[in-house]
Amino acid sequence: MTTEPGAPVTGAERPPSHRWGFGAFLLVEAVLLATAAMVSALLREGRAPGAPVPMRDILIGTITPTVVAAGVALLITVLRGNGPLTDLRLQFRWDDVRTGLRFGLIGLVVTTIGVAVWTQIVGKENATSAIGTLVQDTRLSVQAAVVLFLYLWLVGPICEEIIFRGLLWGAVERLHWGKERWGRVAAFVLSTGVFAASHLEPLRTSLLIVISIPIGLARLVTGRLLGSIVAHQVNNFLPALALLLTALGAMQV
Repeated sequence: MTTEPGAPVTGAERPPSHRWGFGAFLLVEAVLLATAAMVSALLREGRAPGAPVPMRDILIGTITPTVVAAGVALLITVLRGNGPLTDLRLQFRWDDVRTGLRFGLIGLVVTTIGVAVWTQIVGKENATSAIGTLVQDTRLSVQAAVVLFLYLWLVGPICEEIIFRGLLWGAVERLHWGKERWGRVAAFVLSTGVFAASHLEPLRTSLLIVISIPIGLARLVTGRLLGSIVAHQVNNFLPALALLLTALGAMQV
């Protein structure tokens, strides 16, 4: 028996319950922050004050914390649940890919409009993301720029979706209000807000909420993680491409 996208999972199709909850997400967030702090401290050692940030440090500092945190999230599902395929709803379905593409394209439009409006409100110098600011004044090699592009476009969204619309989403669905579970709508709302706030860019939080809504809707509609992963990757393509061109000196932000 097949389930239509967005239809609730019932009966024999309902996966076995996992044993991890909101505490698992908090642990992964702590690992993310601790890894970022440790990597930053290690990379700063021996660097003269005011010296340019080496391209190696940009790549390591950007990629490592999120990849490590996502790895811990996957490990939690293995040790305290039924594995990532079941607990994080990571099954591959072409319908989810198509739904993700649709919401991703909607997200591109929303992101383009949102960034344009936001830039007018706060000014160009305040609208740039943290990684965009870091790359803006640093000329990367072609290899480093391509690695950063592929991470921001493909790998980063997978890791972030595992953490926020996988682990956090599954934790929220297990919470109860009295005898009733919070459910998928609560998971959508909370994961959208936490995802935006977790970037630690207060000025851009409201913009990140707008950007993340189509991504969360892909997860809500399909009931699985692949849709939001694809939507996130599509939504990240143009910003990642802009950073690639900026890093190569072919474009100014």
